[in-house]
Amino acid sequence: MREIVLDTETTGLDALRGDRLVEIGCVEMFNHMPTGQTYHVYINPERDMPQEAFAVHGLSTEFLADKPLFAAVADEFLEFIGDAPLIIHNASFDIGFINMELDRLKRAAIPRERLVDTLLLARRKHPGVSNRLDDLCSRYAIDNSRRTKHGALLDAELLAEVYIDLIGARQSSLILAETERTQIHVVEVTRRVREVPLASRITVEEREAHRAFVATLGDNPLWAEFKDAD
Repeated sequence: MREIVLDTETTGLDALRGDRLVEIGCVEMFNHMPTGQTYHVYINPERDMPQEAFAVHGLSTEFLADKPLFAAVADEFLEFIGDAPLIIHNASFDIGFINMELDRLKRAAIPRERLVDTLLLARRKHPGVSNRLDDLCSRYAIDNSRRTKHGALLDAELLAEVYIDLIGARQSSLILAETERTQIHVVEVTRRVREVPLASRITVEEREAHRAFVATLGDNPLWAEFKDAD
């Protein structure tokens, strides 16, 4: 099964009040394992970058000035994600911004039925504790030392690792690998036939005595059909 792990960066927290997308990062997974295929793009938000948002992801107005508008990358983005389920941490936030951009282009929104929210999964599995991405990386011993600032592609890569642990897929793959390593291989061995059969060690007298004994066991014993066999 194909899945897409997705993350975004934005100019702020509220798409309804003019905040815009500035970065999208996606990681393709197949059967819960990353394939190595990714999608990443920076986007010109057509507005200034508030200092609070810049402090989070480090993407300045100047850096984004020559980047494409969302309209220019919408088709390739939609083609990459296809109809696969979208694995997102705090999915309502990211999908709200993406659907707002799609609405500006009069394009169909991505339905929420496609979303797998890893924040909700983490809260069910680890109730009563913080389940930010950094917390989950620490909990599952995932190296996030490169995450000095938020970045959509890096965060999607880390989230893919977290997701594997959240659903227990890493343990399942290890068990499968161990099973494959310890599998017993049956090798067919060709039987050699003697050119000259060995001489029988049973004497004629012993054979006749056995026949006489069998005859005393009844007219229709189970082995009657074999009694005359040599």
